[in-house]
Amino acid sequence: MANKPCDGCGKRVNIGGGIADLWSLDPKPTGGIALELVDGSEHFLCHDCIDRLPDDREVIAGDVEALPSETAE
Repeated sequence: MANKPCDGCGKRVNIGGGIADLWSLDPKPTGGIALELVDGSEHFLCHDCIDRLPDDREVIAGDVEALPSETAE
């Protein structure tokens, strides 16, 4: 199973699918998603960080940078 760090908190999350899951009897879902923001930036965020983003306006790169890191929690 491949994994990738979240651009918000830094936690490594699973990336499901691909050749790694082909032979696995225990496939796991992807723990995040890549988002393209209105300012043109792209970020891979875990589901927890996505939930922490503002929902009353358009999200920008500064909002991702303002997310607490895994070590700060």
